[in-house]
Amino acid sequence: MENKRDLSYFVADVHLGLDVKDPSDREARFVAFLKSVPAERTEALYLLGDIWDFWYEYRDVVPKGYIRVFAALTDLMDAGVKVYFFEGNHDVWTYRYFEELGMVRLVQPAYVNIAGSHFCLGHGDGLGPVPAGYRFLRAVFHNKVLQFLFSMLHPRIAFWIGKSWSRRNRLARHYEYIFMGADEPLYRFAAEYEKTRPVDYFIFGHYHADVKIRTPEGADLYVLKDWMDGSPYLYFDGISISGGSFQKSEK
Repeated sequence: MENKRDLSYFVADVHLGLDVKDPSDREARFVAFLKSVPAERTEALYLLGDIWDFWYEYRDVVPKGYIRVFAALTDLMDAGVKVYFFEGNHDVWTYRYFEELGMVRLVQPAYVNIAGSHFCLGHGDGLGPVPAGYRFLRAVFHNKVLQFLFSMLHPRIAFWIGKSWSRRNRLARHYEYIFMGADEPLYRFAAEYEKTRPVDYFIFGHYHADVKIRTPEGADLYVLKDWMDGSPYLYFDGISISGGSFQKSEK
């Protein structure tokens, strides 16, 4: 008898490679989490962006390392789990490699039906009335001409620039973001979005805050926290959403 695949998992903001606290432990926790996902019961795993702290791939060159991460993801896909990924604002420069491994790219805001429930998914950056300065920076990162010019740099220089920029962000400075509730641009985006179609759940990352809040039309808006101190994830069993922080076994 075929096992029922009734689970979908959601994770964001692992920031693999970020030199804050213990990067090796964070990667090991993420690999252990991936190995703990019950493949025989899982329909899909959604990677909601910033899984890598900095990712830039050339036509013939990708960042070194993360072999165990890719092996664990490949094992899940080989077992029949669909792995979807979104670009974050740190790992935006993904071009072909993830698709070559078998993952499926989604563009935010993605409207997804999971077991009859309506989800709106994405990383969360740039949604809603965000400051003009951030919109400009996001446009620069996504500009094809500037991406091409950046690709002309030697990888050693390009990665030095990328990692130096990353170290200056608020996460590296241990700044804890306070989610502003109904005044938050992401909340305002959700409130407008649900006027156009039915939504049961919104799930995003980016803000590094643990959030669950009800929208005006009654949807649940979740924001996943980062993996600096824990291993947070959400899962949907076809009826409701649950979550937790994965604890790696010491055995």
